[in-house]
Amino acid sequence: MSKQWTADAILELARSYQSPCVLAAAAELDLFGPLGAGGSTAGEAAAKLRCDERAMTVLLDALAALELIRKTGERYMLPEATIPLLAAGGPASVVAMVRHQANCLRRWAQLAKVVRTGQPAGREPSLRGEEADMQSFIGAMHVVSEPIADEVVGHLRPLAWTRVLDIGGASGTWTAALLRARPESSAILFDLPEVIPLARKRLAGKGLTDRVQLVAGDYLQDELPGGADLAWISAIVHQNSRVENRRLFAAARRALQRGGHVAIRDIVMEPSRTAPAAGALFAINMFVATPGGGTFTFDELRADLEEAGFTDVTCARRDPGMNSLVTARTRADA
Repeated sequence: MSKQWTADAILELARSYQSPCVLAAAAELDLFGPLGAGGSTAGEAAAKLRCDERAMTVLLDALAALELIRKTGERYMLPEATIPLLAAGGPASVVAMVRHQANCLRRWAQLAKVVRTGQPAGREPSLRGEEADMQSFIGAMHVVSEPIADEVVGHLRPLAWTRVLDIGGASGTWTAALLRARPESSAILFDLPEVIPLARKRLAGKGLTDRVQLVAGDYLQDELPGGADLAWISAIVHQNSRVENRRLFAAARRALQRGGHVAIRDIVMEPSRTAPAAGALFAINMFVATPGGGTFTFDELRADLEEAGFTDVTCARRDPGMNSLVTARTRADA
């Protein structure tokens, strides 16, 4: 049954950008740090972060109204239970994802222009700069992946692997989960040169550096390292056009041992493209951010995998978000 809209509901939807903007600004300014132990006045926070005091006061009051922080007299502070979530750098912190969403928000605000022109939104770095934005993106991928990685990897059974090639492996969250699932296995993590140091740091923290070969490169331009029996492509295909995905799948097939498998983790759309709803919205996210990215149906992924030399294409896990799994095996004649 279709949703019955009222004027109030439509206007509430129109205003729903406001709270995320408040949260995004605080994360971009690194405001939550000064609000930890002991808290801060607006003047102290403004001086430390080189901001206008009046504007800082308005922002802090809005954060307090949203109950993200607590205001006592003239001091603002994070509730103790919230500190691990909003203090950057800790294992439970979601700040990297908030900063990434702030970057997405700047592109989404240009949606009408994107629809008119068919071109991605102009990129504007945050106050933190392009390198910090890249680090926020990589950190955001870890925030959303770490809690569910082991459970999702479990759905690859009965596949087995001795050496996995993690294509676009970011900081190694999924590499680590794949290695935990097969303690006797090893891995190759392949990503852009600027990402490799982040992967080295995270994998060292997990004690996995001796089981992982780190290789820098661009999967759309460079040949992938060979020798693996499983190619893992996690949250990558939505960044590409179908033409680019066919090139990626063909490169993965060439890199795999005969009889090896590929596993794709991503959104899988229903034929209508209106479900899952998160996928329909994520298609907008890719349209404003990339020249050809989007979300794809299972039939589209199957066709592209088969054209690249794979067979036995299967949807091993259905998920309303990013955690569907599509697997396939290399053809003997490919």
